[in-house]
Amino acid sequence: MSDLTHPQTLTMYGAAWCGDCRRSKRLLDARGVDYLYVDLDADPARADDAKAVSGRTQIPVVVFPDGDHFVEPTDAELAAKLDAVGL
Repeated sequence: MSDLTHPQTLTMYGAAWCGDCRRSKRLLDARGVDYLYVDLDADPARADDAKAVSGRTQIPVVVFPDGDHFVEPTDAELAAKLDAVGL
């Protein structure tokens, strides 16, 4: 079983219908970040994993290898955290 609070790589929980998810995914892709994308449309049961991490039902949930997580981050917030952790 994976450790949801301390993943080995960045993990993003999202869905194609979610504009904030598409925006965050674009930023990660543009920066060439290696990450695990959990598609909640394809695997709705994984929404429980995202909620276990964040305590919320909003997406995207972006979980960093250091255990930090963001829910619905702005591009500036996400970029600053990526810079801080060297991604």
